[in-house]
Amino acid sequence: MKQQKWVLLVALALVWGSSFILIKKGLAGLSPIQVGASRIVFAALFLMLIGANQVAKVPSFKWKYIALTSLFGTFIPAFLFATAQVYISSTVSAVLNSLTPLNTFIIGIIGFGATFVRRQMLGVVIGLSGSLILILNGAANHPEQDYRFAAFIVIASICYAINVNLINKFLSDIPPFTITVGNFAVMLVPASIVLACTGIHANISDESVVHALFFVAILGVVGTGLANIVFFKLIQISSPVFATSVTYLIPVVAFCWGLFDGESLTLIQLLGAAVVLSGVYLAAKKQ
Repeated sequence: MKQQKWVLLVALALVWGSSFILIKKGLAGLSPIQVGASRIVFAALFLMLIGANQVAKVPSFKWKYIALTSLFGTFIPAFLFATAQVYISSTVSAVLNSLTPLNTFIIGIIGFGATFVRRQMLGVVIGLSGSLILILNGAANHPEQDYRFAAFIVIASICYAINVNLINKFLSDIPPFTITVGNFAVMLVPASIVLACTGIHANISDESVVHALFFVAILGVVGTGLANIVFFKLIQISSPVFATSVTYLIPVVAFCWGLFDGESLTLIQLLGAAVVLSGVYLAAKKQ
């Protein structure tokens, strides 16, 4: 079991670390709303195709939690990330996303009765300080980017934290595949309505749109649909904080993709990233 959770953690890091560059490629031909909505639609269609029978396996009294986890775990963050990456780099987005374990810890204490030690509170302060360094230095050195939208990534990480705690407390007895299919069954109709309202059908044949949809399809099927199944499994065989510690590794993968695509971080931003990860490590540590 211990080996399995590490294998799943690394696999998720590779997949989700690649998601940021896929979002960036999607934004080359689509609006942020179109990227977010089509990402969900692609994932939902794929999951309904391979697992529609799972819907009937969700107990009726659990659907409210399925709906909540779909909202916080995918629906809201999908639009927040796509919008933020119009204004800030994918690499910075990935680093700020590493606040998820820290937020999982904080939300766990505030809303779910989790316990903590003083070292973990120190980690919270350090992690938030690193985020501030990252954002302020980025704003100073990249005036063409609007770092106010970094708040969108922080909000998304809070949504992820709520989602993980909800799954751990209320859905731990339901198979990961069933949770995932249930989530996207809930989101398919609203995401489809949002996508239709963007008028995407008017230029669906444009080469740039087709190219962007190709990358978003990969993002939806692999980076959202399949990855969520693995993530929910990881939560169930480990713990909320361990599962979200995948975000320690995501910036490394995203940074490699960013370098390949011409992005970079300043030395001060690298320092800020290191401070964030140090804080998250302390916050996640139990002993």
